[in-house]
Amino acid sequence: MPPALRPPIPESVAIAGPSGPIEAVIDDPARATAGLSGPESRAASAVAVVCHPHPLFGGTLHNKVVHTVARAMQEFGTATVRFNFRGVGGSAGIHDEGRGETDDACAVIAYAQARWPGRELWLGGFSFGAYVALRAQGSTAPRCLITVAPPVGRWDFSGIQPPECDWLVVQGDRDELVDLAAVQAWAATLARPPTLTVMAGADHFFHGRLADLRDTIRGFLANRSGSA
Repeated sequence: MPPALRPPIPESVAIAGPSGPIEAVIDDPARATAGLSGPESRAASAVAVVCHPHPLFGGTLHNKVVHTVARAMQEFGTATVRFNFRGVGGSAGIHDEGRGETDDACAVIAYAQARWPGRELWLGGFSFGAYVALRAQGSTAPRCLITVAPPVGRWDFSGIQPPECDWLVVQGDRDELVDLAAVQAWAATLARPPTLTVMAGADHFFHGRLADLRDTIRGFLANRSGSA
């Protein structure tokens, strides 16, 4: 497990998207460890994009679960890009029921891969953002996928191409919006099922359990097959 992270210095950027500018925040551990050596330095080998929950119900790039997913990834030296879907904050456009939001995610991924060429792609998402991340991974081929509380039963997952990468699903057993049994049943139908971690006592927004969520993601990343 990596040592404690010195918080990166956030960088606000506007990324060209299919509906206009996309508001994004980059957290790059290299900006916090520049000039350092030893345990505080990070050898970056990946870049991650993390998608936020439903825009029409208050979801933004500043969501605490999204921030937790990104911070866990940063522990491994990974630069992360959190962004607002179309119509949220400073992002142009209007909500498009997941279709346009997938295009937004793909545009952010393309930006990240151009800015950090040669790094493997990690992709994450929470709730609606998990649904979008699953849609986007089919055409972007991430090496690692983290989906927290994927909204099975609330959105149509039937046409989504099953991921072929290292894949973690985290689901609370007291989630009031996403049914645990539905997530388990869906995962069981996949030819290559994800690593499914059920967090006892956790609700949809992981109130009081964000540290546990972070530790779960850190543990998965430390043990994934593609790790150094």
